[in-house]
Amino acid sequence: MSQKTMKQSEVELLCKKPGIQLIKAGTYTLNEVGELRGTPELKGQILDLPLTDKKDVLTLGYFALQPSVDYSVEFDFVEVKIVTKGKMIVRDVEGNKYVGEAGDVLIFSPKTTVIFDGESDGEAVYFKNVEPNPSYL
Repeated sequence: MSQKTMKQSEVELLCKKPGIQLIKAGTYTLNEVGELRGTPELKGQILDLPLTDKKDVLTLGYFALQPSVDYSVEFDFVEVKIVTKGKMIVRDVEGNKYVGEAGDVLIFSPKTTVIFDGESDGEAVYFKNVEPNPSYL
């Protein structure tokens, strides 16, 4: 798999339009922190990818699915799921299938219906730019 290197002029919002995006682990080349800070002995990497241009609330959550039945959710906010274990299988209403495995990132944009596949068997950490759902607290 080839890695993408971002230039400032190429940066676009990841949630510019409705839909699902799957960022496979290793897709992007990270920047060397030591080079950025002018400290060659500092070893580390970093990469920022802009999701939206809005400043809103941010909620953290944990999510797990075991093999069972499909279910759909209408997203009216941005949600980013980082698969930490197993696999999360999702589809959009057009039938496009996305298989996220440990280390992969799923991005759900506003105005997107996501169908979680009953074959999913995994765990994820997620962030969403909406208040916590009281029933999930």
